Amino acid sequence: MKKILCAILILCLLFVFASCGDENQTAENTLIYGSQDYTAINPALYEHGEINSLIFAGLTAHDENNRVVPGLAEDWDFDEENLTYTFRLREGLTFHDGEALTSEDVKFTLEAILDEKNQSEIISNYTDIESIECPDELTVKIRLSQINVAFPDYMTIGILPEHLLKGEDLATCDFNQNPVGAGPYMITEWDQGQSITMKRFDNYYAGAANIETVIFKIVPDSDAKVMQLLAGEIDMAQITAKSAESVESEEGYSLCRMDTADYRALAYNFNSHLFKENPELANILSYAIDRDAIVEGVLLGQGEAAYSPLQKGPYANDDIETFSYDPEKCEELLQEAGWVKNSDGYYEKNGEELAFVISAMSDDQTRVDMAKMCASQLQQVGVNATAESRASLDWENQDSCIIGWGSPFDPDDHTYKVFTTGAGDNYTGYSNEKIDGILADARHTSDDEKRRELYNQFQEEMTGAMPYTFLAYVDACYGMKDNISGITEDTVLGHHGVGVFWNIAEWEIEE
Repeated sequence: MKKILCAILILCLLFVFASCGDENQTAENTLIYGSQDYTAINPALYEHGEINSLIFAGLTAHDENNRVVPGLAEDWDFDEENLTYTFRLREGLTFHDGEALTSEDVKFTLEAILDEKNQSEIISNYTDIESIECPDELTVKIRLSQINVAFPDYMTIGILPEHLLKGEDLATCDFNQNPVGAGPYMITEWDQGQSITMKRFDNYYAGAANIETVIFKIVPDSDAKVMQLLAGEIDMAQITAKSAESVESEEGYSLCRMDTADYRALAYNFNSHLFKENPELANILSYAIDRDAIVEGVLLGQGEAAYSPLQKGPYANDDIETFSYDPEKCEELLQEAGWVKNSDGYYEKNGEELAFVISAMSDDQTRVDMAKMCASQLQQVGVNATAESRASLDWENQDSCIIGWGSPFDPDDHTYKVFTTGAGDNYTGYSNEKIDGILADARHTSDDEKRRELYNQFQEEMTGAMPYTFLAYVDACYGMKDNISGITEDTVLGHHGVGVFWNIAEWEIEE
């Protein structure tokens, strides 16, 4: 009897130890990422944020080389005569809540984007849609009013669940704090301002992810990310170039430096009095900015001087004016435009001093440092520019700011919607009729050589009336524990370094 009791006791102990082992394994199979804060998550409304690619999935996706590949749709074709894309969905697709994902959800998502009352940031990408039909649950036909070569790129947009959102006010509904998609991870807990916890979605169309749990821990401050990374509180974070050395020198940690199409620029508010009355200042002041000094001083060489929104891709025009640093030319042009130095050493015209503020988001130290350096360089040529950091930008009333854009995908992305008059992401009031026409023509032709000519024209026309003073392309630097694998380091990332999670389902954490 004693032997039987001992055997039972041993079996119980083995079960307990095995259970503990499973718990430890689960804890180790968790990735904690130092993230920006989120107040709402909805890919149909808000473009920014890498979390979208974890929670949502689109009909198409991008691969390691940023080419368009099948996503929720297993294939598609384009009828050029009828200007109609036909997407065929995979069988058995579901949302995180188990409800079927069908062609009607695709239709609902696109119509939600196009509904102007929702004020989608990405509406400009979809305005060529004329009609959407769903002949069956797995087929969606999208007819365009004219050719839009970038359309398959834009179908990477995350699909929303109609059954949860039909009849809701998309901008204010609870869904934005409880998002449900069909991506590799589903939200299980959102502690506002603290963390977002996600568990892998076993029915993900590309197969269940290797890492069981991903936690986006909210760490807005750049320095705090590094401190928490080195303290073991987070496993991975995008960090500044200035912080990279401290991470790289620590045992058990590694750096992943990735090229991006993500540029920074000094954006002038053409709705403000100064730049509305003197739009030529955007060109003139560009000669006062030493971009190479910014790359070295702020980015520590982790980037390159910028002169165009397309210079990192195949449609770059290398023959345009690049506004190389020439402070003497800046002052000559100011004087030709009627500006005269006053007794304080600053230029003025008609009794108005050439003075303005460069704003930058306080949670982005790189932008804050760029704003300070731009202000200092402008001061040296007699412009009374000052820098300020703000918790949020005031697009209507600010003088200028450090802005960021850039896309590694089709050249239509982050050009049409940023530089076309009145487009969704044209926050600065920039308007140029010639550019409006050129960018419209470029998105509506399938002839690649013609598109190349048009984008060359766009860049040339832009240099005649600059929207920004382009500053630098910023390399993305990710600090992480060295037991994380699966990141494709040669992938060119987009704005804010978005894109690193494109294959998160394939990542692994080694024990």
